[in-house]
Amino acid sequence: MASKPEQEVLTVDGREIAISNPRKVLFPEAGYTKLDLVRYYLAVAEGALGAAGGRPNVLVRYPNGIDGEFFYQKRAPESRPDWIEVVALKFPSGRTAEEVVPRDAAALAWMANLACLELHPHPVRADDLDHPDELRVDLDPVPGVEWPQIRDVAGVVRATLADFGLTGWPKTSGSRGIHVNVRIERRWVFDEVRRAALAFAREVERRAPAIATSKWWKEERHGVFIDYNQNAKDRTVAAAYSVRPKPDARVSAPLEWTEIAACDPRDFTIATMPARFATVGDRHAGIDDAVCSLEPLLELSARQAREGQGDAPWPPHYRKQAGEPPRVQPSKRRVSKHPLIEIGRAQKKEEALAGVERWRARHPEAAAHLEPADVLVDAMRGRFHTWTRVRINLQHVPEKLRPAQEPLDPDDEPSNPWAGMSVDEWRAAQARTKKPRATKAEDG
Repeated sequence: MASKPEQEVLTVDGREIAISNPRKVLFPEAGYTKLDLVRYYLAVAEGALGAAGGRPNVLVRYPNGIDGEFFYQKRAPESRPDWIEVVALKFPSGRTAEEVVPRDAAALAWMANLACLELHPHPVRADDLDHPDELRVDLDPVPGVEWPQIRDVAGVVRATLADFGLTGWPKTSGSRGIHVNVRIERRWVFDEVRRAALAFAREVERRAPAIATSKWWKEERHGVFIDYNQNAKDRTVAAAYSVRPKPDARVSAPLEWTEIAACDPRDFTIATMPARFATVGDRHAGIDDAVCSLEPLLELSARQAREGQGDAPWPPHYRKQAGEPPRVQPSKRRVSKHPLIEIGRAQKKEEALAGVERWRARHPEAAAHLEPADVLVDAMRGRFHTWTRVRINLQHVPEKLRPAQEPLDPDDEPSNPWAGMSVDEWRAAQARTKKPRATKAEDG
């Protein structure tokens, strides 16, 4: 006779939360379990709710831990407690979905029980889905850029925000970068907020062109990319206190500006953050008291447009926008500015990167000329699953040493659009007739 699945029942905010498979290891290297994840979110609940509470959240689920497949679940599970709040969002594709809106620690514990490592809130409140209250500045370093340069760009960001009357609240991304959130008045729609973010990114690049860029296409970037498209509708980023799928269970840590110079992103994990939170509290506790206007940035945007800087590329799965430049990667234009070759496609990032090492072994002379940023790793996302594409920019390889395009190795782009879905997602997907189209999870 099969034994009943193990579970542990926690009482949170007067509600009983059943944690299924509480000892399931989600972080194999560090040994942290699902119960450790739940307890982490309970320990920092006040701060986490300040960042993600009252907002619709995408569920990013890792049912088999960070080494297994994960998937994005926009639709709240049909089998959920009646006290879990949801709100219906309409996406650029025209589809709608009811997303989870956490309001209390019990909701965070329930989400963690679904193996939702990350908190991915939209920049809107559930009571007004059309007017963002947050401008998001995402500092995304290209490969090879180290923390000191990211800190330098953050300093330029801080000064630029101040010059435009904006108050920024920095945090580690939980990976390699820095996020800076700005609380804004709920007066502008998504397109206006994105336009302001683009103007800001271009201004930071103008002030620090050697270390910062606003260029969307990866082969054109250098230094630290200011990802203005994180402000497009339907884009979400990991919130403050969000756990990230890193071997050490790193988290996105709210900071004071003065802490950036001395901190290391590796300092903040699910093991260390509860004690920090208990000692210093929420570094972003005052963000709602510093509401700012976007008018200065929108005036900057209008001035840039008069000077010939119009719109910039949108994420690839968005409809073509009025005034947007041609949505063609430089490497695919008739006269290519950058000599790119594609190495491989795989369901898992490490398998795609293994293909790069095999390519290096076949072409050691060319490989010797590559710089870290020349290896372009693209996270590709369908509606429910992800895969990885790897390309190499041969711009630093002498022309006579540049290898030609070879058959992809590996060539394992997922072909099953239903892989990794929950039952609820499978049913919803079956009801649609259009096959999911793979699009980039992150940037160009």
